[in-house]
Amino acid sequence: MGDESINSRKKCETNKYDVIIIGGGIAGLAAANYFVKNGMDDFIILEARKRIGGRIISIPLKNHSVELGANYIHGVLGNPIFELATGNGLVNIINVPKPHKVIAATEDGKQVPFGVLHEIHEAYVCFLRRCEEYFLCQYLPPPDIHSVGEHINLEAAIYLERLPNSEEKKLRRLIFDCLLKRETCISGCNTMDDIDLLELGSYTELQGGNIVIPSGFSSILEPVTKNISPDKIIKNVPVIKIIWDTEQHSSSRFEEVGDESEDSDQTVIEDISKASPEKAGDTSEGQTNVTEKSSKKFSHCVEVVCENGQCFYANHVICTIPLGVLKDKAGTLFEPALPQYKLDSIERLLFNAVDKIFLEYERPFLNPDITEIMLLWESPPMPEDVSKSWFKKIYSFVKVTETLLLGWVSGKEAEYMETLSMEEVGATCTKLLRKFLNDPFVPEPQTCVCTSWKKQPYTRGAYTAIAVGASQSDIESLAQPLFRNVHDKKPALLFAGEHTHGSFYSTVHGAYLSGQIAARRLLTPEFAAENVLEGPESNDLNNWIQGVQLDG
Repeated sequence: MGDESINSRKKCETNKYDVIIIGGGIAGLAAANYFVKNGMDDFIILEARKRIGGRIISIPLKNHSVELGANYIHGVLGNPIFELATGNGLVNIINVPKPHKVIAATEDGKQVPFGVLHEIHEAYVCFLRRCEEYFLCQYLPPPDIHSVGEHINLEAAIYLERLPNSEEKKLRRLIFDCLLKRETCISGCNTMDDIDLLELGSYTELQGGNIVIPSGFSSILEPVTKNISPDKIIKNVPVIKIIWDTEQHSSSRFEEVGDESEDSDQTVIEDISKASPEKAGDTSEGQTNVTEKSSKKFSHCVEVVCENGQCFYANHVICTIPLGVLKDKAGTLFEPALPQYKLDSIERLLFNAVDKIFLEYERPFLNPDITEIMLLWESPPMPEDVSKSWFKKIYSFVKVTETLLLGWVSGKEAEYMETLSMEEVGATCTKLLRKFLNDPFVPEPQTCVCTSWKKQPYTRGAYTAIAVGASQSDIESLAQPLFRNVHDKKPALLFAGEHTHGSFYSTVHGAYLSGQIAARRLLTPEFAAENVLEGPESNDLNNWIQGVQLDG
């Protein structure tokens, strides 16, 4: 047993770190960057993919670079991503908005008068703001109205009642329906009937609008990673087990993990701690001393097991695994199991598909003044099979450049689209454009690229939304770190990612801040003099905001 103890101790020392960060998305990278800036380099990042960035990925087409994931910096003031971008010359501080001319067309190719479109858009924004007020003002909605969709549809019905002409009502109703489809892509849901009315205002919108990074959103990764040594990031190592309380649950884990763990340090601790007094008395004094030393040094190892059989050990783990993967894997990923309140919150929150369709053309074919074509689909009298109607969820095509169009689709329709070939999607979109533009000569795209975020095994969806029956407290529950026992000053298992930020969920800056929060929690109080004021990303109110709100 003495030799076994020594071997297991060596194994734990080989892949032993103070902190393991699971996930090389922006949350994990932000945590690592924070460690490095504050003089702590005893960490490793384990990334399941062969690349870093998570849901941030830009790829080249023939003549364009396109964003498969994160598209915009959402807001300016207090946004650390905007600070990073401006400090590294990635965006122009003076953001002059381009003219935005939207046309809306019905299925028969007739364009809606702009005045009507503007009228309904203004009313819709007003209805949406009223939905947000329930969270902010704490008053109750009408009886039996629980979702954002139900509330907006009620307001729209009341608004349209004043119109005597049925055709006028119908046209305006189509615009409301189109705007609600757009909202499903913004919120990340199948239908706005899924989004809790009382919680819509829990999301905090930063002022300044949506900012595009001209060189591609992926370029934000360079300033975040430039201080992180490449050997601190191990790619292509999916994690299959996080054993975060080895003292409490040491007996069952070896059956599940397999042969790789049979000579681990915890085996020795388990043998001694569970041995009968008689057997313990048989152990020689030298062997007992070795084991005691091993137990004291490594009894707090968190063990992380990877798909390839590799095991890593640490005092703390920061888990940035997306909510969609937690929905699929939380039941088997953690040992011991996560507390029931966390599992319930994972279940209640939404993490649906939101996908993009990029259409690249050889030459321009749209009027240069037009920037977006809204598609006003009529609602069918009966529910349709998704295989025959998925494309009706595409609410518009936006002109990214003169030869690049972008369409969005969400929910079950997006999941179905992910099963189709890109050629089939491109052909379908061509039919839609010809139909709504009333132009049989709309060309076929040179290239069609579709995302498949629901199908991606290390994402399983787009971003977090608060479903009917869920609340901001569910996000806060997910963010709560876990301790092995009440005497520990620092948690063994911490959580980060956009799904753990109570007011900035679904955003890159929410994920980034959550990674910093987790790292700060582990550094305090050992590193009293933190170096947070250095760097271009810290030149406005963001540090003050973090100092007041984000310590935890």
